[in-house]
Amino acid sequence: MIYEYGDKITELMKYAEEKNKEAIEIAVDKFVENIENDKIIHTFGTGHSHMLGIELFARAGGLGNVDAMLDPDTLTSFGAQRSGAMEKTCGVSDVIYDSYNIEPGDIMIITSNSGRNAMPIEMAMRCKKEGVYVIAITNLEQSKAATSRHQSGKKLYEYADLIIDNCVPSGDATMNINGILTGPGSSIVTMFLVNTIATEAMKKVVADGKRPYVFQSQNVDGFDNNAIYNHFKGRVKHF
Repeated sequence: MIYEYGDKITELMKYAEEKNKEAIEIAVDKFVENIENDKIIHTFGTGHSHMLGIELFARAGGLGNVDAMLDPDTLTSFGAQRSGAMEKTCGVSDVIYDSYNIEPGDIMIITSNSGRNAMPIEMAMRCKKEGVYVIAITNLEQSKAATSRHQSGKKLYEYADLIIDNCVPSGDATMNINGILTGPGSSIVTMFLVNTIATEAMKKVVADGKRPYVFQSQNVDGFDNNAIYNHFKGRVKHF
């Protein structure tokens, strides 16, 4: 690569893929099961972690059964400081959970780099209670070293059925420029890993003789995504 950041990110993606190889295979099989049983894959994250949902939701080449939980209390677009305060607040995740159509047998992907704040932890707790399979994508080394901000004293990964480690250096920084930590990597690595899982799952579903619901670009003539919207209407909130 020409630039240092590109080298850092490319190296980090390769490392994360190799380190999570076993977890990726498990996640692929869970996605296949989910797709073939006509269930929903939900995504949840606060602050910049919600971008995973944006990446997977209703996009060209993306699975049609993805339900991104885009509640205003999780988004920086309604105020960065507000979002930062809300993710530490207990009780909010239950309210958000109840506003979505989530069923036993669904998958919930929860993204949190630190895994220490109340909202992602309590979303995982609620999912476990309701029989929803939890995939946590987190910075495992940083999370284990951090003190939980939740009254349980636990972190997100401790409530997950499957843990995927984004492998990003502490503080989500791949570069140090004269004491300035920068070059964030968690969003890019997380999107890379989950798109890997999704596309490998699609291949397996097709190999099983079935056709997954997959969005095609609405800007390319000849494709119509209305069948996807109609099929999942009422189960994917933001359709």
